Amino acid sequence: MPKAMETSRDVTENGKNPKPDEPARLFDMSELSKWSLYREIIAEFVATLLFLYITIATVIGYKNQSQTEACTGVGFEGVAWAFGGSIFVLVYCIGGISEGHINPAITFGFLVGRKFTLVRAVLYIIAQCLGAICGAGIVKGIMKHPFNSLGGGANSVAHGYSRGAALGAEIMGTFVLVYTVFSASDPERKALHSYVPVLKPLSIGFAVFLAHLATIPITGTGINPARSLGAALIYNNKKNWREHWIFWVGPLLGALIAVLYHKFVLGRKL
Repeated sequence: MPKAMETSRDVTENGKNPKPDEPARLFDMSELSKWSLYREIIAEFVATLLFLYITIATVIGYKNQSQTEACTGVGFEGVAWAFGGSIFVLVYCIGGISEGHINPAITFGFLVGRKFTLVRAVLYIIAQCLGAICGAGIVKGIMKHPFNSLGGGANSVAHGYSRGAALGAEIMGTFVLVYTVFSASDPERKALHSYVPVLKPLSIGFAVFLAHLATIPITGTGINPARSLGAALIYNNKKNWREHWIFWVGPLLGALIAVLYHKFVLGRKL
């Protein structure tokens, strides 16, 4: 490819490996001097902020509708569509900049899969968590009374389920998501089928939608530690904090299992 046609995604200046089948170095402090890294961090921050704003506002609207029996919100499926649809839109918007993670579990998967350096992964996760906190804070500022009275969209273990069941649900939901992300990002599939990159945002959005359909009745669906942290911090309830570890341990374990499955069972090079 002529130099004039190269993009920031094709060269090593962006801190990622120019050859997707080669593992990234674990430590690379030189990344901190590159504008491309900060551009990606800003993209992740803003996308996660928008994700929390859209989804938490939808959850509050759904719960408010359930209490008032007024047609002012969406149904159960609408909540799942809000999460899946917003991920589809946001991955489409920033996928060419930062891969469109918007989720520490996905970033952790990229680190384990040797697609990211430790420096990049840590900064991504910090940006995602800060974006989630800001997004949830905006929802509270706009919908203060229903936010406080209806749980703030924070994740918790539903009545009738044990913490072990909730942990299992979070592991399975995140496995579905990260497995989809790695399959959609597979360089061999991209080389064989030109339509794969086009379908990536859609497939990831559908994975989020399906995971929510299965998991909302159990945990409200976390599968994203930043999403859980943002809502929990702004709502600030003791019960949510006691159970908050589930929404980090579950997604990180689910991501780890998905990456190992993709590497050793499907035989893809990472």
